[in-house]
Amino acid sequence: MWRFSGTIFWLAMLIPGKLSLKLQYNGDQVLHIVPETFQQVQHLQHLCSTLLLDLWKPWLPEDIQAGEDLHIRVPAPLVQEVKDSLDQHMISYKVLISDVQDLVVQSMAGERRSQRQVPGDYVYTEYHPMEEIYQWMTQIQNSNRELVTQHYLGMTVENRPIYYLQISQPSDKTKKIIWMDCGIHAREWISPAFCQWFVKEILQNYKSDPKTSRFLQNWDLYVLPVLNVDGYIYSWENDRLWRKNRSPHMNGTCYGTDLNRNFNSSWGTIGVSYNCSSQTFCGSGPESEPETRAVAQFIERKKSDILCYLTIHSYGQYILTPYGYTTTPPSNNEELMYVAEKAAAALMGKYGTSYEVGSTSLILYSNSGSSRDWAHMIGIPFSYTFELRDKGTHGFVLPPAQIQPTCEETMLAVTTIIDYVDQKYFPDGAVTLTSGSLGLSLSLSIVLTWAVA
Repeated sequence: MWRFSGTIFWLAMLIPGKLSLKLQYNGDQVLHIVPETFQQVQHLQHLCSTLLLDLWKPWLPEDIQAGEDLHIRVPAPLVQEVKDSLDQHMISYKVLISDVQDLVVQSMAGERRSQRQVPGDYVYTEYHPMEEIYQWMTQIQNSNRELVTQHYLGMTVENRPIYYLQISQPSDKTKKIIWMDCGIHAREWISPAFCQWFVKEILQNYKSDPKTSRFLQNWDLYVLPVLNVDGYIYSWENDRLWRKNRSPHMNGTCYGTDLNRNFNSSWGTIGVSYNCSSQTFCGSGPESEPETRAVAQFIERKKSDILCYLTIHSYGQYILTPYGYTTTPPSNNEELMYVAEKAAAALMGKYGTSYEVGSTSLILYSNSGSSRDWAHMIGIPFSYTFELRDKGTHGFVLPPAQIQPTCEETMLAVTTIIDYVDQKYFPDGAVTLTSGSLGLSLSLSIVLTWAVA
């Protein structure tokens, strides 16, 4: 059924009651802890492992370190036990979220409306379930046929289609590609919200804004609003805090692979789990998941034309450069950092939001198998991960009231990166960029950038 469009498809998608969330979080709390000693670290690792607490930051108990922030979601029945244990070991804590369910209700506020808006009245300041995002993509294409085409990328584990939008202005010039994907982790709803916002802004402004107009003269924009379709739907229907995809393991006794640990970038070596019940389960092998495989195969075919790879996540407020699995920097690290710093400064200029810049392994935690690292390893020169708002006050359950400011400031950062890449490969007066000149252009630009710095 998923392969068909038309009345039957959408009637099936809009069955009343489809958005009824099964798992509740009444009384669950998120605690913020900064362990001070090695003994405290050991106790916290033991607590998280034995009670199977939901680690929000960092991802694995072994990554808990003295002096570093720890965010953990504690189920209501365990809240008092955990607090008593912390007190006994003289570990200070504060409550970041006193009742997770309150934030869940806020994030799903649109569900309570008796009638959803028609696509022409699409509201970009609320979160949307997957059926509405499917409808939005179709509507965007129908309303902007001179620029937008919707393309099939592949199928998910549960046989749902993955689509991306191509924004392309007809041109005789040789054009290159900027790729952006969102929604690789199901519960990070602000990520798909930004992808939709980005498309809206490009389409609204390309005729009046000279910079956006120039982008589309030189670049095709490929935007994948939701990569982890199954997981995203599951986060609306069953478990708001679901992270992974929905692939079954161990004869169906546990589900899901972390898609951002499933790419073939030093797969399975660090910052992952081989336990299929873990949030960081890396799968049975590199690209073992159909969602990961669909992206990887497509990007491989287009890699000579893709010069910038952006993947959008939450939370923590970071712009992350390659790599996550090693502290050895990429060859163009200084240029990557320079551009990321410019993007962070542009973002801060809107609302004063502070983003940290650097490689995952140096400023956050080590992990292998990320799409950002994989994209850079196969030759895409500019590759970044954005971790959007906030720093833990709401975590993965960012209220809808923050969608607009988050998207507005992130738009400034993303367009700063695109502008830099555009000026680099399409300087004023240049008409075409041949594949033969690309390597020389990259090398010269790095040398010039270092010299100026």
